[in-house]
Amino acid sequence: MKLVATRNKGAKDILPADIHKWRTVEQVAADIAECYGFKEIRIPTFEKTELFVRSVGETTDVVQKEMFTVTGTESSFTLRPEGTAGVIRALLQNGLMNEAAPQKLFYFVNCFRHENVQKGRLWEFHQFGAEMAGSHSPAADAEVICFAGDILKGLGLQNISLHINSIGCPKCREEYYKVLREFLSPNREKLCGTCQSRFEKNPMRILDCKSDICKGIAEGAPLITDYLCDECREHFKRLCGILDEMGVEYVIDPKIVRGLDYYTKTVFEFISDDIGAQGTICGGGRYDGLIEEIGGAPTPALGFAMGLERVIMAMESQGVEFMPEPGCDIYIASMGENAQGQAMKLIRELREAGHRAQGDVMGRELRGQLKYADKIGAAYSAVIGDSELESGKVTLKNMKSGEKTELPLLPLADFVDKFTDISMADMFDED
Repeated sequence: MKLVATRNKGAKDILPADIHKWRTVEQVAADIAECYGFKEIRIPTFEKTELFVRSVGETTDVVQKEMFTVTGTESSFTLRPEGTAGVIRALLQNGLMNEAAPQKLFYFVNCFRHENVQKGRLWEFHQFGAEMAGSHSPAADAEVICFAGDILKGLGLQNISLHINSIGCPKCREEYYKVLREFLSPNREKLCGTCQSRFEKNPMRILDCKSDICKGIAEGAPLITDYLCDECREHFKRLCGILDEMGVEYVIDPKIVRGLDYYTKTVFEFISDDIGAQGTICGGGRYDGLIEEIGGAPTPALGFAMGLERVIMAMESQGVEFMPEPGCDIYIASMGENAQGQAMKLIRELREAGHRAQGDVMGRELRGQLKYADKIGAAYSAVIGDSELESGKVTLKNMKSGEKTELPLLPLADFVDKFTDISMADMFDED
């Protein structure tokens, strides 16, 4: 039986025609990260399953329904459903927590969750994330929030609203859970099976359930903000004050609880109106208990993750410009074996000088070569044949204007910059 080459419905190919869009987002995010003093880290695609169970939370949809896990005879590992747990594990295992605080790291990762496939939500998806460990201060919360917001602004996105909330600490939640259970109790049997299992251990997860029935039951539930302890209330008040002083607009949204158990105190989301129902393109918050939970000393921390697919969807919807798609600076066409060898030599010299140069590797006739040069968007072209080899000169043609300039055949690379407006350096300057 012949193999049918098709990809899984939960994954997506990122084709060459779209790579410049991803590079745009990645470059802007990395540049702003460095302005904020964050350093890049790269972590494995999979971790021990226990890491995610303990950090993300046993009562979350991620752990209960969505993880891709491989179980062996002695151990179990899971494709990462998010980036924070792996980064914190790396901080601890590599002794980075012994260095100057705060530790500030950023990363690009692909993540895996077995969710219902829909627009902006796939089994494999990509995130830009950032984590800061070591600070209790609400100023750290404000900095992380502004960091995320500056990336979205730097990408040219508009109509993005910042929603913030506080979900308190374990002390706050003990009292809140009692009140929430009382509210939900009359309809407990109507809850979905997953939420019934959450009722005793973590009823706040019910507020994050995607079931329409559970959403209806939770409508009008008591708000966590009404049950914050003095410390959490003061932390949130100070955060709002700092954001006000910085001129950052926000909406206090008591319904934000985030989908992962490790969050404490501050949580936030950046929401777009341009990508449909999956409007959250960035979310994060504080997780002061996570480092201790996975084996470190009690250490405050916070961070965020940004869905790259959703960011690109929003940019496309708003008509935001991406960085130019890399093209061909100069195409060297050739006629005959002698000319082809010389053309390949010139192409190599042009590339060493930083130009994106191409030539014929298909054995095409001259007409076909020039047609191909036009098809790939070459900015300039030149033709080398016997007459050019004899005269030691070549004609450089501007493919857009048709203007022609005669240049010495050797060393051509030394003259190209003087007669064209293209170079690898120019490309980076523009970006």
